[in-house]
Amino acid sequence: MASRAEPVDTGGRRDWRDVARDAADLALLGILLTLAAAPLLTAAAAAGTASAAVHDWTRTGSWPSARTTVRRFGRSVLPGVPVSLLALTGAALLAADLAALATGRVPGGPAALLVTALIAAGLAGYAGLVVVEVGGNGGGRWRASARSAARACLDAPNRWAALTGVVALAGLLAVLVTPVAVPILAGYTVAALHAVAARRPVPADPTAGRSVPAAAVGRRELT
Repeated sequence: MASRAEPVDTGGRRDWRDVARDAADLALLGILLTLAAAPLLTAAAAAGTASAAVHDWTRTGSWPSARTTVRRFGRSVLPGVPVSLLALTGAALLAADLAALATGRVPGGPAALLVTALIAAGLAGYAGLVVVEVGGNGGGRWRASARSAARACLDAPNRWAALTGVVALAGLLAVLVTPVAVPILAGYTVAALHAVAARRPVPADPTAGRSVPAAAVGRRELT
């Protein structure tokens, strides 16, 4: 029997101080991500480095050292410039197209607006999975990560839809909250993308007759 001085088992629930510390860490991650992405051309390197940090945290329960993070960012700045340009150009074109359809400057009406919005949301969900894959590659290898994410989206459309929902919700919250809170939201969004992407089923055990979530093995639960 445990003594009264020892903490009572709460069924695996985490202490509120651990939750508060994780929340503060993710908020700081979002602020640093926003600052690193401020020059725009470093946006891909910042997103990849932040994703790699979250990947390490969910796998090991601890954040990478500052030296490791700075090294990852510096190593991925130049390779990430074309990715940043492509992402910014695509986002700007989609935003302009949506604005033109919404104001009636181009023909199409509500149907074209809905289709374009769905395409934009799907691309955003795919981009979120690419960021997660890049995090698993140490913050780099965008081309390989893009191919891997494309295969994953085709293999698991439900997870693609869930990631799209995460990005859409983050975009809605970014519009609703004050601009000061947007950098904090960025850190939580990266963590949410990793949490959703981690929920991938493994093949069913032929002896048990049911599948086991792979997220239950070797990953820390995000609460």
